Amino acid sequence: MKAAEVLKEHSFLERLVGDWSVSAPEMSDGNDWAETVRSLHGIWFVAEGTGHMPDGKPATTILTLGYNAEKNKYVGSWIGSMMDYMWVYEGEVDASGNVLDLYTTGPDFSGDGFADYRECITFVDDNHRTFTSSARQEDGSWKQFMEAHYIRKI
Repeated sequence: MKAAEVLKEHSFLERLVGDWSVSAPEMSDGNDWAETVRSLHGIWFVAEGTGHMPDGKPATTILTLGYNAEKNKYVGSWIGSMMDYMWVYEGEVDASGNVLDLYTTGPDFSGDGFADYRECITFVDDNHRTFTSSARQEDGSWKQFMEAHYIRKI
């Protein structure tokens, strides 16, 4: 197996590194969350979030992201202490270089089977990014159901 190399595609992920304050009314009890993102030698990026769910229970999330040159795709996973499902992603950065679209399949929140989802990490600027979640509708469109704002702690 060939050793992984840091590629130009990793530069998007490098922008995530740091400490962030997170505001997401849909997933919290009104208190902000915090997230720390670190790099594993420029190849993999690990984001750990901590906060409280709307019911007040503490929660932790882990997002992993990297770039798979063979697939020519960004890849990753997400787990959270509030559920027992591991979300697995594949995606790409758009032409602007500021939006990473990640696609996954997971439990349908209506309770029946599975559904397709799109998560978007969008850099508004170097110190502000958003994370949105959308579900694919029957007509093929995407309906957003969650938006979080990340502000870099300076």
